[in-house]
Amino acid sequence: MIKRIIFGLFKGVFIYEIYKNKGEKRMKKIIIGVLFALSTFLVGMPIAQADYPDKPVTFVVPWPPGDLEDVLTRMIAEDFQAEYGVAAAVVNKPGGGGGPFPGAMEVAAADADGSMVGSFVIGVPVVGPELGIEGLTKETFEPLGIFLTYPFVIATSGDAPYSSMAQLAGYAKTNKVTLGHFGDPLTPTQVTKAAAKVMGFEWGSDAAFDMLDCNTLASGDADVINTTIQLILPCLDDVKVLVSVTNERISKVPNTPAIGELISDLDIFLWNGLFVESGTSQDVKDKIIAVAKKSMLSDRAQQVAADTGALIYWMDADASEAQINKDRETMTTIGGLL
Repeated sequence: MIKRIIFGLFKGVFIYEIYKNKGEKRMKKIIIGVLFALSTFLVGMPIAQADYPDKPVTFVVPWPPGDLEDVLTRMIAEDFQAEYGVAAAVVNKPGGGGGPFPGAMEVAAADADGSMVGSFVIGVPVVGPELGIEGLTKETFEPLGIFLTYPFVIATSGDAPYSSMAQLAGYAKTNKVTLGHFGDPLTPTQVTKAAAKVMGFEWGSDAAFDMLDCNTLASGDADVINTTIQLILPCLDDVKVLVSVTNERISKVPNTPAIGELISDLDIFLWNGLFVESGTSQDVKDKIIAVAKKSMLSDRAQQVAADTGALIYWMDADASEAQINKDRETMTTIGGLL
């Protein structure tokens, strides 16, 4: 169409040259009018943009390398690069005492063009906006999809005088039971403590550990531990898993209920998902989602699930947004209990 317009313009100029002696002033007005109309038309046309992705894409993991979110995000980045033929890499941005938030804010500061994608835990969109971090609100990020549930469980030694949460509650009402966890701010820790409140007992004491595994229980450092199933796989036959802090039962312990089965108000879990800055175009989001979904449902991702007990899946953007809103309500409930 543009070629036809330009050809027509040159044709008009040619005619002008032929007839300039017959009505130069009149023809000048016509040509000027044509030029003005053409310029107006061109200004109103959308500027053609290169198809996404047209430059390297960075996936930001705000934790050190090696854990489940890092392993799975690297799978997505590798598949993204293979699918679209552009460089895609994971960059780890651990925030130290700031947790995942410094890394998340780097994504927030980037252009909303899909060149930087965040791989975030529940705390970024659910807890972060309540902490008063400048620039982090409920509207800062849009979820592309949640893809990982960390396989947290509440477990005890095989010779403990209780085999379920109900039995633990009865025992703890007259006996001191020590709890080991990875830190109070962590969602599974808060769920574990809130569950005690709902079930009518108090932990005798609790402490944060750098590692919670078979040795923690064997040494008696804690009576009950809130840890991930992969850390107790070597002694799984010798411990009791009382409940999983997950959205569904864990394949490694299929007879153990998930927390929501016992206490519906505490149906919350530690998850990880992909996020982009709000305002990112739907076309860009769709291209990232297409690869990520395929990656997480692939055999190699599902093998990670089988090996670790993690839940690996793809929850679409709308369902993820609904999950985030539900989790905000649940965290309010937990806050009221604690």
